[in-house]
Amino acid sequence: MGLFDSLKQMAESTIRREATKAVTNAVNSIGKGKNRSEKFVFNTLPTNLSELQALPEISMDTPFKTVALTMAALCQFENSNDATFEMLDFLKGPESVSPYEKQFIKERLTDKYYIPFSYFIGATPENGYAPSAPFTIEVFENPYSFDNENWATLWVKSGGADNMRSVKLRQKPSTGQWFLNDIQCLSEIRLPKEADPWA
Repeated sequence: MGLFDSLKQMAESTIRREATKAVTNAVNSIGKGKNRSEKFVFNTLPTNLSELQALPEISMDTPFKTVALTMAALCQFENSNDATFEMLDFLKGPESVSPYEKQFIKERLTDKYYIPFSYFIGATPENGYAPSAPFTIEVFENPYSFDNENWATLWVKSGGADNMRSVKLRQKPSTGQWFLNDIQCLSEIRLPKEADPWA
């Protein structure tokens, strides 16, 4: 066997070994009792699509990143519905925010703009859900987050709720990116202290 053949055989063996290891790691991380979480820190929250696209998480190569970006985008809703929907359209990938989804978000957030802020660390009813910069959010998985291929359900914790709330995502296999599918975390939370007559 010549030197070239020997090098070729070594390279093929290494590629096979690394590919097997990658597949094994991927399989082991899906639904096998994992309870990982990832934290994301934003110096400022995006106010428009170009600012969103400038963030490093915009690669959306993990569903955790897409959830963090979604919550950051929703914080802009009070200032501009249009800018928020434009960011969410981008995060939905091949789809766009439907008229029904827009109405749902408007109903949930109008006069309750604090709800998306409540998912950032440090936001509580006592401080009116005003987290301090830099803005940090933690995104969680559970043992069932990846039960269906190309789908994920991840979780975020509000400072005004006892139970975590979910965001559903869908992966596009051709790019490996995870896109927003359904925002399931905009239901009622405890009122900010200054708005609560019983506080």
